[in-house]
Amino acid sequence: MAHFPTSDGRPPWRALVLTLFPEMFPGPLDISLLGQARTANIWSLETLQIRDFGLGRHRQVDDTPAGGGAGMVLRADVLGPALDHAQTLSPDAPLIYLSPRGTPLTQSLARDLSEGPGVTLLAGRFEGIDQRVIDEKSLKEVSIGDYVLAGGELAAMVLIEACVRLLPGVLGAAESLASESFETGLLEYPQYTKPRDWEGRSIPEILLSGDHKKVAEWRRRQSEQLTAGRRPDLLRPTRTPK
Repeated sequence: MAHFPTSDGRPPWRALVLTLFPEMFPGPLDISLLGQARTANIWSLETLQIRDFGLGRHRQVDDTPAGGGAGMVLRADVLGPALDHAQTLSPDAPLIYLSPRGTPLTQSLARDLSEGPGVTLLAGRFEGIDQRVIDEKSLKEVSIGDYVLAGGELAAMVLIEACVRLLPGVLGAAESLASESFETGLLEYPQYTKPRDWEGRSIPEILLSGDHKKVAEWRRRQSEQLTAGRRPDLLRPTRTPK
């Protein structure tokens, strides 16, 4: 069991997920360090069943797309009241809709969200949600990658884990976070451990030298080379608006 610091009086970071499938949670979020952190009240997780706000005897939540087309769309008159209720539970949390057309989830965004009170996440299904809900409730659309899933629940879990692991007391060593991929704008350097030799491959001698300055320089060069080869977009300078 990992050691967690005593509470400093701050409320736990709160994740509230609006979903048609609350049974999917907590799932992997309750395993290992994240689960231990939730038990230690460093963060909390709640779900809100969208169908509770459905219409009629069958609790209808969706309908056919206006203008025609395949699939179904989650209704504005269902999601609106659901989000209103969610805001009474977490009034200060940003409202986020997990969507493949959203702003990419980055380490920087995860860190910003982790420093706030928590998040309220809308996990969509089918062909998506009525655009009027996004506009009326000022939902921030966030994407975890350039692909499409059956629903937003797994994307919500990814966002939550990316944030929770940054909370004080979850991982322990702050310096381990500082050297991770994307924290410095570069991909992380290669890692090695015992045994010294394995399958004819050896740990680079510089890592065994005890010279911390040379080790740091080697790691920096490795990060730069990996980033240049795999993610050159991270090395492109940001253009200053004219």
